[in-house]
Amino acid sequence: MKAIQKSFIKYVSMDILGMIGMSAYILVDTVFISMASGAEGITALNLVLPIYSLMYAIGSMVATGSAIRFKIGKAKQAKDTDQYFSNAILFLLLFSIPFILMGIFMPEQVLVLLGADERIVAVGTSYTRIFMVFAPFFMLNYVFCGFVRNDNNPTLAMIATFASSIFNIIMDYVFMFPMEMGMAGASLATALAPVVSILICCFHFFRKKNTIRFVWMRLSFQKLWQSCRLGVSAFVGEISGGVTTMVFNFLILGIAGNIGVAAYGVLANMSLVAIAIFNGISQGSQPLFSHAYGKGDRPSVSALYKMSVVTVLAAALSMVLLVNIMPEQIVAVFNAEQNMEMAAYAVQGLKLYFLGLFCAGFNIVGTGYLSATEKAGSAFVASVLRGFIAIVVCAWVLSELFGMVGIWLAFPVAEGVTTVVMVIAMHRSKTAV
Repeated sequence: MKAIQKSFIKYVSMDILGMIGMSAYILVDTVFISMASGAEGITALNLVLPIYSLMYAIGSMVATGSAIRFKIGKAKQAKDTDQYFSNAILFLLLFSIPFILMGIFMPEQVLVLLGADERIVAVGTSYTRIFMVFAPFFMLNYVFCGFVRNDNNPTLAMIATFASSIFNIIMDYVFMFPMEMGMAGASLATALAPVVSILICCFHFFRKKNTIRFVWMRLSFQKLWQSCRLGVSAFVGEISGGVTTMVFNFLILGIAGNIGVAAYGVLANMSLVAIAIFNGISQGSQPLFSHAYGKGDRPSVSALYKMSVVTVLAAALSMVLLVNIMPEQIVAVFNAEQNMEMAAYAVQGLKLYFLGLFCAGFNIVGTGYLSATEKAGSAFVASVLRGFIAIVVCAWVLSELFGMVGIWLAFPVAEGVTTVVMVIAMHRSKTAV
């Protein structure tokens, strides 16, 4: 048991540190944009977050599922495990092409489709064009970090994520202020960050213990399907943030206009920090789940699951306490214009919205566990309920009943419904541990 705990602490702590680093640059990016472009800049950023989520979701699904197949295959000594790495890279390069073309030829239309008016289009066009052109790097970063982590090198994966975040923060400032590039500078810094992460991960391939190989091969739709079945919960976990943001943006525009969307931008970026930490716990424990499962070691799987749940609930409690102790101070960091209306919306939102973190953390760890142990069907049902059905229905119904208060309550109610359904499903299928 001590060996399991030691491995859990090593893997999960490395992933949490990496995710905290990534979260730091998201927050700093938002603060700098607030300083350079005010509430309109935050609104533009929040409107394009669903595009980020879609890119991340595709990359995460293919990479996570392929890495799980790789890890289980290694444990079972399968012969074709190398092909999952190569197949993931080739397919993600293919999937990135539409993003590149839209970024080059129609960034304005993308913003309009997401609800931007003329002022927001003017502020956000350069930002949108740059980050969409760099779509391949955002997607491939998941592959390199995921496979390096599953090849027994979580420390390097953490260093890559953390270093890319530090690079992003530094270059955010350099591009936006000394070089006076504004929103374009913020986008360029964010777009170059995954390039740094990928380059650092490449050092793993020079290690003697490296077992990852790139092999030239025809695209295998069968291996893609096998991978995506196990990565679907990762896809929904990422895309759910985008769906939530897009639905909330359109509802809030009808209730409180651009100021309301800017306030939600503060919540969305703060919640990304929480979700990133939860994902760090889930992703960090995934290689251990998959290895123990591949070996048929059921007691270790059970122990790892309990450790993951306890860790994620402790993290949720810390963040809920933080936003309730100092909500005004948190909002002030993102409110360079000192807009009192935005501050009022955001403070109220933090206190209500973040109540959903307890259930969200449990749901993320639960779906990650189900995927890592090849329970793809149960993971898919829980993920779709959480990421699409529950949040959309709750947001629409509660906003009609309670306006902005209903918007803020939609997240905790949706996550709570998903938790109840997941507990019942896991109990009935005897996958609960």
